[in-house]
Amino acid sequence: MNRIDKTLANLKASGKKMLSPYITAGDPHPDLTVGLMHQLVKGGADILELGIPFSDPMAEGPVIQRAMERALSHSIHCDDVLNMVREFRKEDIETPVVVMGYLNPIEQYGYDLFAQKAIEAGVDGTILVDLPPEEADGISRVWQKHGLYSIYLCSPTTSDERMHFINEHANGYLYYVSLKGVTGSDALQLSALKEQYLRRKAQTKLPLMVGFGIKTPEMAAEVAEFADGVIVGAALINKIIEAYETKKDSLQAGAALLSSMRQAIDNIGSKT
Repeated sequence: MNRIDKTLANLKASGKKMLSPYITAGDPHPDLTVGLMHQLVKGGADILELGIPFSDPMAEGPVIQRAMERALSHSIHCDDVLNMVREFRKEDIETPVVVMGYLNPIEQYGYDLFAQKAIEAGVDGTILVDLPPEEADGISRVWQKHGLYSIYLCSPTTSDERMHFINEHANGYLYYVSLKGVTGSDALQLSALKEQYLRRKAQTKLPLMVGFGIKTPEMAAEVAEFADGVIVGAALINKIIEAYETKKDSLQAGAALLSSMRQAIDNIGSKT
């Protein structure tokens, strides 16, 4: 069983909601990434999302764009990201790792070679932000051959036709983009989000996780009250880089924010 399926089954059995942090590999410094991954697991992460740096990250807001710029300044590319996962697996063989990025670097690497090396390194799935599900047949076949999961994004504006393609190709869970725009946006409207989320949730059998715009433990808990789980990226990266730039413990800063989100989400679960 894929680690993603195993983790989601355990969460469902225990009545808990998924918490997934996103960080960019190599940010704020390559030497910190693996340690940060371990600290985030200790802080309550169920599934880790690790970003592959890319020079034109069209879906990202300024926080993650800058994170990718910092990582690229250290010349972090696909092989480096896979090596970080391989190093992480020396101590953690349970926590799922999903790499998130854009098609271009993986296309240049070669789909078959990337999938093979990703599985060998201990990657469980990918989120390819700019891969239209209607054009995913080729990659899906390669990923399936190697046992690599394809996780897709959907949003309030996703058409019913596109949802059909997503359900056809997706494994594990879906990433629900809570806002129009880019990561780290501010305009999260909870009542509208809940209504739109539930409409989309009725169209899939897969767990549906909410990302984009979740900044605080309180917000994470409010979303987890109706969602299968939450994904936090920009707010976490902000905490990490603030600590790093002020010579504080960036690993602890990231773990502390995640731990407070874990606690807030679990408290909501205990009340319902």
